[in-house]
Amino acid sequence: MSTALQQFADYLQHEKRYSVHTLTGYQRDLGQFQTWLNKKNETAKVIVKADSLDIRQWVASLHRQGVGGITLQRKLSSLRSFYQFLIRKQQLKNNPAVDIRAPKTSRTLPDTLDAEMLTQLLEIPGDSILAIRDRAIMELFYSSGLRLSELTNLDVEHIDLDEGTLRAIGKGNKTRILPIGRKAQEALLKWKKNRTILSKDNENALFVSQRGTRISTRSVQQRLNHWRKKQGLEQHIHPHKLRHSFASHILESSGDLRAVQELLGHADISTTQIYTHLDFQHLAKIYDKAHPRARKKD
Repeated sequence: MSTALQQFADYLQHEKRYSVHTLTGYQRDLGQFQTWLNKKNETAKVIVKADSLDIRQWVASLHRQGVGGITLQRKLSSLRSFYQFLIRKQQLKNNPAVDIRAPKTSRTLPDTLDAEMLTQLLEIPGDSILAIRDRAIMELFYSSGLRLSELTNLDVEHIDLDEGTLRAIGKGNKTRILPIGRKAQEALLKWKKNRTILSKDNENALFVSQRGTRISTRSVQQRLNHWRKKQGLEQHIHPHKLRHSFASHILESSGDLRAVQELLGHADISTTQIYTHLDFQHLAKIYDKAHPRARKKD
């Protein structure tokens, strides 16, 4: 069993080229299912021998514990991928997870910042090296709608300020070319001129820490929280909120869902459609304020 799991991990890492974060998620899901099987059966059953009934019972037990539908869908996806890998290796004939679906749960709308809050956040005062770096990071998040991992994985060569574009490497090692807004270009140009103050020799990372090496995702999260407090914003801010804000504001202005899908790097447009609900919510508020038949009487 451990050999099959290791082969699967190697396949995800070297052939599918999944990120460490995604790989860890697959391994955690498979490990949790194996632990559940061990507790369920007096004679321990390995994942390879599990059937569809085992999987349904596991999903049902997690659902009773309050695990949401999206998380359950991810766990089932991990199992399906693992069993499909074993079928390819001719170690299994059928995929016991193929027809099992997680209970549906209502999708929560993404949390965003309005233009006024974003202006307050992004107008960082001072010209210290950290202020210059952090201003470039936050402007780039909002300008191009990057994921946190995409931003920290950027190398200097991925940025073309003459063209005003960047090359982002997203999920599944897929590359997309994104525009960089004027404000972000200005912030990046200033950072690139000062980057060597922090950067170690031969370091390719665009954004580096005070140690001179590639900045970590955790450090970026901490710096956003630092500036959120410094700029007097009470609302919690994380990198994905800037990505959500980017997508929502682009959709509000353009109405082009396909373009937003391309910019965000979503494989399925159904993932992007959540922003149409957010946009409708925004329009509904305007309607309630503006329409004579919608306004409440004083």
